[in-house]
Amino acid sequence: MSPKPSVVVLDYGSGNVHSAVRALERAGGQVELTQDVDAVLNADGLVVPGVGAFAAVMDSLNAIEAPRWIGRRIAGSRPVLGICVGHQVLFERGVEHGIAAEGMGQWPGEVTALPREVVVPHMGWNTVRPAEGSTLFRGLEDQRFYFVHSYAVQTWDFDQSISAMAPPQVTWSHHGADFIAAVENGPLSATQFHPEKSGDAGMQLLRNWITSL
Repeated sequence: MSPKPSVVVLDYGSGNVHSAVRALERAGGQVELTQDVDAVLNADGLVVPGVGAFAAVMDSLNAIEAPRWIGRRIAGSRPVLGICVGHQVLFERGVEHGIAAEGMGQWPGEVTALPREVVVPHMGWNTVRPAEGSTLFRGLEDQRFYFVHSYAVQTWDFDQSISAMAPPQVTWSHHGADFIAAVENGPLSATQFHPEKSGDAGMQLLRNWITSL
């Protein structure tokens, strides 16, 4: 029997990470919750969770130099999966309550408030429109996923001329406006929703990611 892929869930003080650890274990990973640099850099897969405000999550990540480690993994084509605010901070910046904070800038875009005309936070199950050829959503094209958020990236303007890789695969959802529900870009993937809270569909998505490591 081949060994299970090693997966590190980045431990930087984000709350509610143990459900992600358990889900990744059930999905077939050998999972460790840590901020040890060697483990973060050398694991088959790295998961960056996130709960709370964009600026606070970035402050916590910067405090342990996590953006540098994440950048090194991406440069070396080592898979990274962001979840919820861990998805949002991969974009250029976030604006909450009128305060802007810089993100990691892996993708263009700004995290802004969902429209006031709808109930926020956007909490509960919602459909998505998976990108064609998606690895994460293979076999999950008609499934619903669990969201908890008031902010999202609502536009996508990627300059393909700056990348030699294939264009990122962008999956959308809708709550008052279209917003990005997931991105797959070479070794870097992320979901605005919580796969670990999304029942069988979320479990299959995590399996799809783990089996791709």
